[in-house]
Amino acid sequence: MIRTLSTAATGMEAQQANIERISNDLANVNTDGYKRSRTEFKDLMYETVTEPGGPTGAASQSPVGIQKGSGVRVGANYKVFEQGPAKMTYHPYDLMIEGKGFFPIQQANGEVAYTRTGAFHLDPQGRVTTSEGGLLLPQIQVPPNATGITVSPAGEVKATLPGNGEAILGQIQLVTFQNEQGLMASGNGLYRPSSGSGAPLQGIPGENGLGSILQNAIETSNVNVPSSMVEMISTQRAFEMNSKIMGVADQMWGAVNAIKQ
Repeated sequence: MIRTLSTAATGMEAQQANIERISNDLANVNTDGYKRSRTEFKDLMYETVTEPGGPTGAASQSPVGIQKGSGVRVGANYKVFEQGPAKMTYHPYDLMIEGKGFFPIQQANGEVAYTRTGAFHLDPQGRVTTSEGGLLLPQIQVPPNATGITVSPAGEVKATLPGNGEAILGQIQLVTFQNEQGLMASGNGLYRPSSGSGAPLQGIPGENGLGSILQNAIETSNVNVPSSMVEMISTQRAFEMNSKIMGVADQMWGAVNAIKQ
């Protein structure tokens, strides 16, 4: 009975972790550029009572064995970087990546992070930044007399100047990783590389498998609400079943104690 209680407890703990992940996804259903997460479960170690093929008597072997499981644990929790729907904003500094890639952002502490959220703004110096003040790399500075900005699918940024003049301001670069699921989320739509993600690979949008740039649009959250609701119900039922098992095991344990008395 003690094994039953501990095994069911691991199931409740695993389902609690799963519902926390689902709740975070649903909380960010309207967060631009947000990527939903996925939880993987692994079974715990087994106690082998009888090995398959072990002796059962004189000159005979058992074709199967006896193993007792000890429960479940969370094996992994990672982001799913599938494309989110587009939302047209018609704001010239809103940029969406159609395909693979991240925008490199230099934070206030000098560290470079990466994001799929392309809602950019201008700081007092005319530099393109995020709403938190992170600078888009390579830096692009818009002249104060610019009357319009255009960004090509290949990431070339041009400014329209008075008198029908035009100036090339810079080239947007995108970054990808060998293993995107190895990135570490740090909030505000930013990700940091890790030893699991590999080094950042920088390139021109539209080349070498990188996505292209769509101006005047934002990538929205890729959370699928109906799917998440179904998963939430399934997780709740699994938690309740493990709770019920603990109750049944406790009743059986009480019955055994009563017999001994």
